[in-house]
Amino acid sequence: MPLKGAERTRFWRDHRFNGMECLSATFITHEFAPHAHDTFSIGAIEAGSQISTIKGERSRTGPGDFYLINPDEVHDGHPGADGYRYRMIYPSVELFVEVLEDVTGRPFRGTPCFSRQWLTDPELAGAFHRAHRTLEGKAGALEADEGLFSFLATLFQRHGSAIIVPVRSRESSAVHRARDYLIENYARDIGLDELAKVAGLSRAHLIRAFRKEFHITPHAFLTDKRVREARGLLRLGWSAADTAYQCGFADQAHFTRHFKARTGVTPGAFRAG
Repeated sequence: MPLKGAERTRFWRDHRFNGMECLSATFITHEFAPHAHDTFSIGAIEAGSQISTIKGERSRTGPGDFYLINPDEVHDGHPGADGYRYRMIYPSVELFVEVLEDVTGRPFRGTPCFSRQWLTDPELAGAFHRAHRTLEGKAGALEADEGLFSFLATLFQRHGSAIIVPVRSRESSAVHRARDYLIENYARDIGLDELAKVAGLSRAHLIRAFRKEFHITPHAFLTDKRVREARGLLRLGWSAADTAYQCGFADQAHFTRHFKARTGVTPGAFRAG
């Protein structure tokens, strides 16, 4: 059944979960550009369908389906034929570890990681939607804590992957040098010639190798890095205009367009959330 009404978004940070970002939204035409988050991205479709690509793999999801996206995994999202309504949370790694330590009753060593980006679990999806609506409705602390904590604990018990330990001694490759250079110099106007010299590759080879490794082009990665840095400044109360300048965007309009394409909300709505 087609979704009725106009597109809508509700974005907020929940102080009961370490300022975790939350989103409920209906999208009919809005398309997310390829982007990544510093946090986990966990969400479920309530109605309609979404077509998304995560780490280069494309899938269509609908009611009862979950997204389980690890930090720094590049993904996008496009409405199906009639749009979709969904709910998302963005728990930090620290919050997830805190939940795991509570669940296991012992200190947690390592990094939690999902081995699957999509899964179908209608029962758990229902629990997630109920917990999310409780957060959105500003319920009492115990009710909100209990619902979402129980969901997160059950989610990892059912679908969490093996725990991985960050690799500390990875040999730096050409495309990783280019990526690190973009991260360190994101506020500058970096050209392809400059980046290719850093990598030690031709310009065409760099674009091709970068996309193969990170599922995103160098320019798209740089834009996403700028948006991620902008999120931090907006959380601190910076204006959209100052944030745009500080993060290397051409102007405020340019910043707003790219910010909404990756977050679903405007800088002003994000700042006020």
